[in-house]
Amino acid sequence: MNARPVRICAIPLVALLIALLTVLSTGAARAYTATNISVIAESLRKGPVYVDPAASGQLSPQDADALAKKIKDADKPVFVAVLPADYPTQNLFSDLRTATGITGVYAIRLGDRFDARADSSVLPRTAVVNLTASVQGESAKAQLNDFTDRALLNVRGHAPSSWGTAGAGGGFSSTSLIAAGAVIVAAGVGAYALVRVNRRRREEEQRAALEKLRVVVDEDITAFGEELDRLDFQPAEPGADDAMRADYVRALDVYDQAKSFMAAAERPEDVKAVTQALEDGRFSLAVLAARRAGRPLPERRPPCFFDPRHGPSIADATWTPPGGSPREVPVCAADRSRLADGREPMVREVDTEYGRRPYWDAGPAYGPWAGGYFGGGMLPGLLVGTLLGSMMSTPSYAAGYGTGYGDFGAAGYDGGDVSGADFDPGDFGGGFGDGGGGGDFGGGGDFGGGF
Repeated sequence: MNARPVRICAIPLVALLIALLTVLSTGAARAYTATNISVIAESLRKGPVYVDPAASGQLSPQDADALAKKIKDADKPVFVAVLPADYPTQNLFSDLRTATGITGVYAIRLGDRFDARADSSVLPRTAVVNLTASVQGESAKAQLNDFTDRALLNVRGHAPSSWGTAGAGGGFSSTSLIAAGAVIVAAGVGAYALVRVNRRRREEEQRAALEKLRVVVDEDITAFGEELDRLDFQPAEPGADDAMRADYVRALDVYDQAKSFMAAAERPEDVKAVTQALEDGRFSLAVLAARRAGRPLPERRPPCFFDPRHGPSIADATWTPPGGSPREVPVCAADRSRLADGREPMVREVDTEYGRRPYWDAGPAYGPWAGGYFGGGMLPGLLVGTLLGSMMSTPSYAAGYGTGYGDFGAAGYDGGDVSGADFDPGDFGGGFGDGGGGGDFGGGGDFGGGF
């Protein structure tokens, strides 16, 4: 009588066991993946290079140490991970960036494949794509070193402060709640100190950027003052009327305002008000000159794209930046003639740590400088494919500062700052087969495709 119930329940019991094992194995796999992301992130918070034990044949400890030293010596936020070929790739970059919580460049060698992502405030997306494509097909050691060497020349920001501190070891005493409390308090103090250090460093970098920008803005103000002198307008001169005198007064007011705004500037984004005023003043001078000469009054147009000191533009002309695509830009008469003759326009260059560069390749501080001249609506389109344009195109860059384009990156975080999960997910999407694509590095587009 007892045998029949056993036979009846045997099949459901086996099915139940199989289902239970499936659930347990799936949960274990998920826990394993999550644990490994956490382990990688914890390691990268302590140092720039992580080599998974299962991928130790890809990069020797000596080579990993040498690569880490190179990155630390450069004081740049570049993170490198070497993982086995079968490591799960779904959301790998975004999960690692979230777990690490530090703005920077993240490069991953996965078996014999390689890909990278970065916060746009640290390295523009186009730069990441180009750097990654340039090292495809190399051996692990050569690839990681070549990518790092090239990235370090372009990366903005600083190494995270946590790389300079030793990792904590051991555990809490099982007999002392006081010791545990002391550890918690110390951790809180350390976190607060880290925030203060990052904030202080950020303020220092902003001040340094403003001082470099001050040189350029002072040149603009001086050039505008010289234009006023060359005009040589006397309000009481024969033929002068009230409209002319009003134009002249506006230009004089702008000159005083620009000097006052610049004297009060505390951050790079404060410069926008200065260049916006100068743009208004130059248009007033153009109107005054037309009135005195009896010409039709000029159309209100943006200043010459290549150098706003050239004054209001007279037309749009096609221009192609090196390595970029053609676009229409506002130009003065002299630059329109130069372009028509196949010559280079007279570009406004500024000093950078890499020498003299066009303002659109000189860094984020020039965003508000250019934004004051050209207005936020049209500027990103003019700068597509340039360093400054790549930065402005990110949602995080525009979200915090609107059309002012004034700060140093995503959500106020610089390279190496602790931002936690506060970053643009678009910077870390795709890669290693996510989102379709296939093949080597997706075949073009910003972060599209992947492996």
